[in-house]
Amino acid sequence: MATATPTVRDEYRLLIGETWVPGSAGTYDIVNPATEEVVAQAPEGSADDARAAAAAAKDAFESWSQTSPKERAELMRAVARRIHERADDLIPLVIAETGCTATVGKQMQVPVAASRFERYARGALEPSVIPLPPQEVPATALAPGGIMGAMARRAPVGVVACITPYNFPIVNMAGKIGPALAMGNTVVVKPAPQDPLAVIELVAILEEVGFPPGVVNVVTGSGPETGEALVDSPDVDMISFTGSTGVGIRIAEAAGATMKRLLLELGGKGAGIVREDADLENAIGQIGSVWSFHSGQICTAPTRAIVHRSRYEELVGGLTKMAGMLPVGDPLEKGTVVGPLISGAHRDRVEGYVGIGRDEGAEVVAGGGRPDMERGFYMRPTLLAECRNDMRVVREEIFGPVIVVIPYDDDDEAIAIANDSDFGLYDYVFTGDSAKGLAMSRKLRAGNVGINTVQRNHETPFGGTKLSGVGRDGGSFGLHAYSELQSVVWPG
Repeated sequence: MATATPTVRDEYRLLIGETWVPGSAGTYDIVNPATEEVVAQAPEGSADDARAAAAAAKDAFESWSQTSPKERAELMRAVARRIHERADDLIPLVIAETGCTATVGKQMQVPVAASRFERYARGALEPSVIPLPPQEVPATALAPGGIMGAMARRAPVGVVACITPYNFPIVNMAGKIGPALAMGNTVVVKPAPQDPLAVIELVAILEEVGFPPGVVNVVTGSGPETGEALVDSPDVDMISFTGSTGVGIRIAEAAGATMKRLLLELGGKGAGIVREDADLENAIGQIGSVWSFHSGQICTAPTRAIVHRSRYEELVGGLTKMAGMLPVGDPLEKGTVVGPLISGAHRDRVEGYVGIGRDEGAEVVAGGGRPDMERGFYMRPTLLAECRNDMRVVREEIFGPVIVVIPYDDDDEAIAIANDSDFGLYDYVFTGDSAKGLAMSRKLRAGNVGINTVQRNHETPFGGTKLSGVGRDGGSFGLHAYSELQSVVWPG
């Protein structure tokens, strides 16, 4: 096994206002999913720590919200530069915490975090005022008539609690705090319990380049206490959460008590419709990204392959062959494609779903278990064939290297199967007829649709329908998500 010890601090702390402090409840271990060794200890924050961070963000809001867009842009460009400068120590830390492969760490983790700050440095300079045409208004009992001028202004929401998942810790956090800060909000950062260390380093970078005290705060913890305290805090105006649907529902219920603004990017069960005229080699490679991209721990993954019956055997055979060719192992080894899952508990959960699929009548044609490795939370790429839409493995998010395959007979049936889901985040259509693919996309109840690709355009509005979430981020839509519209009217 390759070895690369990340550089870690002797002590990680919380940032509350201008002060780095220990977690009130002590520390807890961060475990490397590939080696099962302790990477470092993270601060165990408390509900009081979270409330103090929210109060600090509230205190900083008035001043920060009045800073110029140019000042905010310059600070975010400085963050992007510093992330690039520190890539050599951030990448090993992210790999050690998440278990992502070296390729994903070098290409999709740290550099993308920097690019998001670069994007929202530009975003800070985007116009925040929308001019509206004058309107002739007659006199009323309310006020004299006249020509009323008006504008709509995008104003910051206030204090935003940014709560992120474990799969892309600093990328997801950069995608939240970047637009939030660009719009003039202050933030409390709450990373996933499994891998908070690189996020703490990211917050340290923001402090280092000159963000004022209280504008960015960070609290961490192994349990739900800190996140729950942020959701309940009267000092928090908005919750931006990426994670499971179950947690998202609880956040929405609790946030309703204080009418917090919500941006919830939740679970997915992506449908990959493979039409009779599809380029099967492309479809197999794209759907197989469930296995090759972070071991299927991706909410946008096409985990449901819905395949025309005439191409079913061919696609199952191609995916089976691909599964057997993907090297599983140490994320630091050059040839590794499939790394570990985030924890032993999560691997047990994924394996449990494979067992459920067998019991429901699915055929395990590839994988289904663990590779022969002494350490690490590994699982082989798994393909379940002969599936039906009423099976739990088809209906529930597994979040691991598992693809289920369902046959269909015509386009209407394919659309019906795809839409018969509680989720609606990202669906795909593989077809040789792009016009037909575009027509089918109009019928899919998903926030995003890819035609012949699982690649994304990061300027598009990203988010889901149904239980996949509320709201949209990405590009300029991300700026809008962290703003309130304020109308201003005056007599002409």
